Amino acid sequence: MEGPVMARQALNAYSILIYIFLLLPIGVVVGASLNAGEFLTFPPQGLSLRWYVAFLNNEVFMRAIRTSLWIAAVSMVVSGIVGTMAAVYYVHYAARWKEHMRIAMLSPLLLPEVLTAISLLFFVYAIGIGTTTMFGLLVGHVLITLPFVFMNVTSSLEGYDPDWSTAAQSLGAGRWTRFRRITLPLIKPGVFSGCLFAFVISFDVFTISFMLKSIGSSTLPIQLFDYLKSNYTPEAAAVSTVSIVVTILVVVISEKVLGLRIHRF
Repeated sequence: MEGPVMARQALNAYSILIYIFLLLPIGVVVGASLNAGEFLTFPPQGLSLRWYVAFLNNEVFMRAIRTSLWIAAVSMVVSGIVGTMAAVYYVHYAARWKEHMRIAMLSPLLLPEVLTAISLLFFVYAIGIGTTTMFGLLVGHVLITLPFVFMNVTSSLEGYDPDWSTAAQSLGAGRWTRFRRITLPLIKPGVFSGCLFAFVISFDVFTISFMLKSIGSSTLPIQLFDYLKSNYTPEAAAVSTVSIVVTILVVVISEKVLGLRIHRF
């Protein structure tokens, strides 16, 4: 019995080391945000919440976080609707075009993000919009988040039995009724998890936002990048910590309020 016990203990120790490796940078950022000193250092030179107060009183950062939340929410809704429709079509109706459609839907993940951003930048200028509005930025965020909704909903649909829809159709249910009363409740965990991924990724994405942001607006990651070019205070760590907290809150609220079954990975 010693062999299995030692193997399990070694696996537990290895898992703990992996978690420490993944969470240590976050711990450093949070610790640096509590620094009472004037410069971004770790370990902190005393503990203070002064830099959180400075962040909350900084209208530039507050405007950036409102912009990020708005763009993430819109991208989540659009990606959720389009990605769910695409997944339903892919599973039930794509037939011999399945492989081509799958590659097309996942292509934003296969290409480097900077190439996608540059292509979209050329596109918005070619159609005469440019970066005077947020249209290009929203298109970029939807494009980069759409594959995550598509993958999650597709995974939920793979276990869906078409005979359930056939039985409902034989009882007189129309296509919309079948989707609303049968398909959607069964794939709801996939839809919610896909929308969750879409929100978190849109909130944190940098390259797409950097290339396509409209004049006079800025998302939180871009504003933080601009700030660090000329300032090196713990306020940057406070902004990063708030971004981490927002992401965690989205996950927790989705689990508790929406009853979301998120796959742990």
